[in-house]
Amino acid sequence: MTAPDPFDDSILRILSREGRITNQALAARVGLSPSATLRRVQAMERSGLIRGYRAVIDPERAGIGFTAFIAVGLNDHTKAGQEAFERAMARAPEVRECHNVTGSVEYLLRVEARDLAAYKHFHTEILGVLPQVAALTTYVVMGSPKDERA
Repeated sequence: MTAPDPFDDSILRILSREGRITNQALAARVGLSPSATLRRVQAMERSGLIRGYRAVIDPERAGIGFTAFIAVGLNDHTKAGQEAFERAMARAPEVRECHNVTGSVEYLLRVEARDLAAYKHFHTEILGVLPQVAALTTYVVMGSPKDERA
């Protein structure tokens, strides 16, 4: 697939906010015919530019009352150590995002839990027992005035 052009950029912006929009409505918004719009969307899906569509879940209604970002420093900087940590995070349902980052720590996690007690259990019984973990710094989310994750 070639680099996205202004039509593709517009399609991507709209789909990232309204993944369930009909092709007819999408075509009208971007100024293309429905068939041209559908071809472009399908090409972006086939190329992997569009990796999928997701539902945006209301955390409060889903019983999520506590969200935090955790900076994780490892004491084992080997590939095997990082892979073991990543496997543990993949198994932890509380971990909604796990990012390998540069800087003074190796990972940044976004964690969602029912409440502070559930978070404490995760922090102590899941993260706290991993042999690769050297340091944890928790940043509790007080509010999210901008959140464009889908």
